Amino acid sequence: MIKILQDDEPHPAEVVNSGGMSPYVLICEHASNRIPRNLGTLGLSDEDLQRHIAWDIGAEATARILSKILDAPLILQRYSRLVYDCNRPPEADSAFPDESEIYQIPGNRNLTPSARLARTREIARPFHATIEAFLDQRAVERRQTLVASIHSFTPVYKGKERQLDVGFLFDRDAALANFLIKVFPTEKARLNEPYGPKDGVLHLLNFHAAPRGLRHVMIEIRNDLITEHAGQNAWANYLVVPLAQAAIKLASQARS
Repeated sequence: MIKILQDDEPHPAEVVNSGGMSPYVLICEHASNRIPRNLGTLGLSDEDLQRHIAWDIGAEATARILSKILDAPLILQRYSRLVYDCNRPPEADSAFPDESEIYQIPGNRNLTPSARLARTREIARPFHATIEAFLDQRAVERRQTLVASIHSFTPVYKGKERQLDVGFLFDRDAALANFLIKVFPTEKARLNEPYGPKDGVLHLLNFHAAPRGLRHVMIEIRNDLITEHAGQNAWANYLVVPLAQAAIKLASQARS
């Protein structure tokens, strides 16, 4: 039987500020570039594992600051998306990518069904179960809940420069994204850029938030803007007021 995690390695999900009073639940599924010891380095160099292919650079730190300012719970995924991309279903090849951007991932080449299943059971399912249990708890407490997943993207992708600072992504429910785009204090904000539903990037929100009828949004920040603490702090503060305004607006709409 294939085993991915050793007994002393951490659970895939870390819950920060679980008792936060904000209506927002923040999720950062590409927070870490950590590889379980049993998988070595997936055939990659240390330099490669620092690249965006392994994690969303700056997203975890920005999400932690935003969690603190908003007093919002935050659920982080502790392993690299190259091990299992928790924003993809297990049937998707992109859940276990053997190529990312222009980089080959040798340790993901020709994975057997047993290897894919082991990663699904040990990484993806425990992470998603944590989210599910957390949202169940809020549901029985009848708390207003909005879900925001925090990501970052590269300024240049396969040689093409991206002309935006932040994207608000949606699929099944546009209400939160549409509100944020109207009030966000920068002209370089876009809806469903640099990715959209056709790219499969809304899986986590479609899996957890949409079936519950929870307003939700995926926030993508250009990673060179949040590489350092100053940028992380600045962007967390840029997001606070629009998110707070959106929560008040959507709560009032729900009551009317």
